[in-house]
This record gives sequence, structure tokens and C-alpha cells, in this order.
Amino acid sequence: MQRYSFRFFVLASLALFSQQGQAQQAKKQPNIIVIFSDDHAYQSISAYGSKLAVTPNIDRIAHGGALFTNAIVTNSICGPSRATLLTGKYSHENGFKVNERQVFNPNQEQFQQVLRQQGYQTAWIGKWHLGSLPTGFDYFNILNGQGQYYNPEFIGPKDTVRQEGYVTNLITDFSEQWLDKRDTTKPFFLVVGEKATHREWFPDLQDLGAFDDKEFPLPPSFHDDYKDRLAAQNQDMTIDKTMRLREDLKVHIDYDQKSIFSRFTPEQKAVFKAYYDKVSADFDRKNLSGDELVKWKYQRYLKDYLSTAKSMDRNIGKLLDYLDAHHLSENTVVIYASDQGFYLGEHGWFDKRFIYEESLKTAFVVRYPGVIKPGTKITQLTANIDWAPTLLDIAHAPIPKDIQGKSFLPLLKGSKQGGYDAVYYHYYEFPQPHHVYPHFGVRTPQYTLVHFYGPSSSWELYDLKKDPQQVHNLYQNAAYAKTVASLKTRLEALIRQYDDKEALEIYQKEQ
Repeated sequence: MQRYSFRFFVLASLALFSQQGQAQQAKKQPNIIVIFSDDHAYQSISAYGSKLAVTPNIDRIAHGGALFTNAIVTNSICGPSRATLLTGKYSHENGFKVNERQVFNPNQEQFQQVLRQQGYQTAWIGKWHLGSLPTGFDYFNILNGQGQYYNPEFIGPKDTVRQEGYVTNLITDFSEQWLDKRDTTKPFFLVVGEKATHREWFPDLQDLGAFDDKEFPLPPSFHDDYKDRLAAQNQDMTIDKTMRLREDLKVHIDYDQKSIFSRFTPEQKAVFKAYYDKVSADFDRKNLSGDELVKWKYQRYLKDYLSTAKSMDRNIGKLLDYLDAHHLSENTVVIYASDQGFYLGEHGWFDKRFIYEESLKTAFVVRYPGVIKPGTKITQLTANIDWAPTLLDIAHAPIPKDIQGKSFLPLLKGSKQGGYDAVYYHYYEFPQPHHVYPHFGVRTPQYTLVHFYGPSSSWELYDLKKDPQQVHNLYQNAAYAKTVASLKTRLEALIRQYDDKEALEIYQKEQ
């Protein structure tokens, strides 16, 4: 009897130690969810002070953790931003410089592979848009290319299936289904790749007209004349001339477009058509032209854009509620970020690409209970090459030596040290689709210096403290000669540091 009791005591103790060890390991390796949207402007997020819309669920993450006010992307375009997330490298190093006509090279180290080696179960669900299939994940279920807002195709490991429903809702459903079926003995890493808010901004049926009672103020730079800025003069991304009435704003929709509207169910099409027939009737009745037409287009653009974002925020709330209901919130890092910034009428534009602030900076909020103090605001410069090493650091995983970014986990823990004194930027895609000249430059806490090259060579300098709208090019201003010289020295140092051979050759020819 005594021998049996002793044996029972030993087994119970071992079980207790095992449970404690598992608990400690789980705490050491938190679960990680990255909600990665497309073209979602920080100017439209209420946690960033936006008056355009209320985003209660993105705000939940921000208020429960940290909000970054200077999260910089290194190439403001969708696919390259995803490649940078995966590799922690600049576009010239990971090989994915432009959106189209490229395939991401899977034969390079990606940070989710390191997480798997450290015991994580990994998945990517939703928009991928890298021309290849995901590798290094235990599971994927991705949109075909850009994907469709209604009844989209999803590509899984074995087949491609058209799913009925609205894309944002489907991505959330599939994410929760994967979480339901995951191996609960392992920590998990999940990327929720949103299609929203990519052009052409198709809202969910329940959100049609959600902002029709609002009149949005024009941004201060809406009527920018692009003086002394050659690249800005020659772009093709204005609300005035580039934004299309039929395709973008749904005025007199061509419902015979097989690639889009043929996939609607009759019920979906009836609701969609009833709403946009009213929009078309309003357009016809007003018979606008000139500046009044441009302003009308701007209002319609924001109404559809923000309605599309409304569904995404609601679905983010569903994911957060799922974590709460399954007692996962306390040990799950939740990140919301966009692949880059986006113009909501600033400079009269939509889209992104330029090194200017609305395109260069992206939304980035992160919640990590017990580690990040709720309500933290991080103003230091960070870059999207830092996202991969930071997540590896959070997971207590080794950071590969060829990753070009650095972990900002110390900033999340409250350190005042960290971030950059300057971030390097390089954009490539030209001439299509928006005729933005390729350029590279440097962003510091106060200044942006940029060199445009290709068909035309020019330099620009902006003092962000005095000119936050970036409408006054100071490059030729004699009072800033020393600033230009200093920033050029810093720019060249960064080009060399990140081994951007193409930029170095162009830079040296300009001297």
C-alpha cells in the first residue's frame, strides 16, 4: 500500500511538472495572428485619429496594445510588401520588386519556416498575390491572384473551389475553421490575408450606402498643382482623370462583364444593382462637370472605400471575439497591418507608390497581453523589413543572419531605445499601371529626400515639420543646402548598407 502511494505520488508529480512545463512553453511561445489588409489607409482608422470612419475593432487591438505612428514600408506596393513580410528583406534582395509579371522565389528562407522548426503550426488564409503557391506553411487556402469580392475562388493544397459569399466573411470563416481543427498542443501562427480594401472597392451587401449620409471634407492638398515636382506632374493616378466612373464608381455598370458580375448569384445581383442604379440616377440628375464632377467622384470613392473597410473591421471583431470565447486572447499576439499606405484624395490621388507620407506609412497595431502596455504609442521609425525578425523574436526563435531588418520587440516592451534615424525606400514599377517614376530615397524623423530616375531625373526634399502635406520641394532652396548634403551622405550609406547595387550605380552617376 505504501509502495502504491509512493508510485502514485511520483506519477502525479511528473504529470504536474509536465503540465507546468507545457504551460511555461506555451507562454514562452505565444500564438501569433497577423491580419494583413490591402491598401487600407491609416487616415481611415479612428485609432489614428481619423474622422472619416469609426473602426472599433482595429481600435480594440490598438487600445489593448501598441499603435505605431511611423511604420514605414520599403516599397509601397502590394506583392513586394508581402514578399518583404515573408523574408525580412528589401525587394532587391528577395527578388520581388513589382506586382505583375513576377513569381515569388520560394527557394529562399522565409520566417514562417523558422517558426515551424520551433514547433509552430502555420497557415496563410486569404489574399497571397505572389504568383506562386505558399511554401513553408502547414496549411494554406488563398485567393486566386487579386481575388474577387463576391463568390471568389480559393486555392487549397489539393484543389481550387469557388465559394459563395463575400470575400471578407469567407476569409474569416476559413480562418476560424482552421483554428477549430488545429493541433492544440502546438502554438500557432496564422496570417489572415484580407482582400479589402483593394480597388474596385465592392462593399458587402449589408454595407451598401453605409456612408451615404456623410459629406467628407476635401484633404488640404486635394487641389495640389504639383509645382516643382516633375514626377507628381506626370503620374496617372488622379481621382479627376484616372478614376473610372463605370468600373471604379459603378455608374451605369456594365453587368455583362463576365469576369465580375457573372459570378453574382441572382439574389446578390438584385441587391447590388438596386443600390447602384440609385447612384447612377443621382449622377445623371446632377449633370456635373469640371471641379464639381471631381468632388462628386471623391465622395463616391470614399463612400465605397469606407463601406468596404467596414466589413473588414467587423470581421476583425469576429476574430477577436473567437479568441476571447476560446480563452486564447491572453497568449495570442494579434497584429493588424496594411501592406502599405493609400491616398484618400491627398494630392488629388488614389493608389500608393510614392515615397510621400500617405503611401509610405502604413497602419500597424499590435496587442500582446502581459507584455505590451495597453495604450502604448510608438513614434520611432520602423520598417516592414523588421516585421519578420520581430515575430521571430517574440516566438523566441533564431533570426537568420541574412534578414535585413531588426526586431523592435524592445520598443514593444517599453524601451525608448530602438527604431531608426533613417529608413531607406526604393520603388520600381514603371510605366504601368500608374506611371509613377521609379525612385529611391531616405525618410528621417524630419525630412524626406528622394531621387526619381528612369525617363526623367529629379530630386525632391521635404521638411515634414514645416510642410506635412509635402507640397513644397526644397531641394533647390539654398537654405537647405547643408541638409541636402547630409541626407545624401546618409542615403548613400543606406544604399551600401543594404547592398542595393542598382541604386548605387544610379546615385553615383548623379554626383
